[in-house]
Amino acid sequence: MALTLKTVSRTSGVNKALKAGEIPVAGADLEWVEVNPLIKAFRQMVRENAYDVCEMALTTYVCAKEHGARFTALPIFLVRAFHHGAVLLSERAGITHPKELEGKRVGVNRGYTVTTGVWARAVLADEYGVDLSKITWVLSGDEHVATWQRPANVVPVGEGGDVTRMLIEGELAAAVGVDSDDPAVRPLVADPVAAGLDALRRTGVWPINHLVVVRDELLAANPGLAKALFTAFTEAKLRYVEALREGTETDEVMQKVMAVIGDPYPYGIEPNRKTLESLIGHALSQGIITKKVAVEDLFDRSTWPLVG
Repeated sequence: MALTLKTVSRTSGVNKALKAGEIPVAGADLEWVEVNPLIKAFRQMVRENAYDVCEMALTTYVCAKEHGARFTALPIFLVRAFHHGAVLLSERAGITHPKELEGKRVGVNRGYTVTTGVWARAVLADEYGVDLSKITWVLSGDEHVATWQRPANVVPVGEGGDVTRMLIEGELAAAVGVDSDDPAVRPLVADPVAAGLDALRRTGVWPINHLVVVRDELLAANPGLAKALFTAFTEAKLRYVEALREGTETDEVMQKVMAVIGDPYPYGIEPNRKTLESLIGHALSQGIITKKVAVEDLFDRSTWPLVG
């Protein structure tokens, strides 16, 4: 008898064939649950182990794993993006070079452990030499992992505070992950896609935002489940990538990435090792985790050799 798995994943190109029921999962039926916004599901999974299979932000997962999460990832990477466009500067702060952010207050949309924030801070550190420890990071929200402890230079915005307003008014020198078209605000990087593609060519790091996790008790009781899920998600992804190649689906950023690396959504540990090691290193240096973790230790053992 097939397992019925309560599953959360936001519909996207890479999973829509699976969600439409066009692709079977050997030994399992996926019962799709729609959660909006998706970050609510991340929190429910971290705090309540609420689903059987769940899309999750990569850094939330890495942080949660250190804090005893009872689920394990599969190397299925549903969302990827460049993050050079995630940093906005306040014109009133008079910043002429990112190094000048040192000693300043910089806003962060939602929590410090948000994956976009980690990658955006990595850009500041790696490409502009910014000492992140010399910045006070001002958060607009809290963290999914309730037991995580903030570093000393990470502070809440405070009652009545609004990160976007504070950025516009110059109370914050910059902010990560906020949207504003106010003339008092400008992007750190004028052409973030071009900058991201350049970084990809130079470093081989193609930032991952979301992956898939499964409750540990299910993986333990069903040894073939991880591979079955990996196979089904991979088939859905391959259909989408083929449609991108043929032009029947359009995603300009992903098609530019294809020109650099081929498949813009590589699954499996080995094709993503450099990116995963980069994320782990930045999570450690930014105070999100307290000890380095091996890439393999993040994923179900049965998936270690799989590539899709």
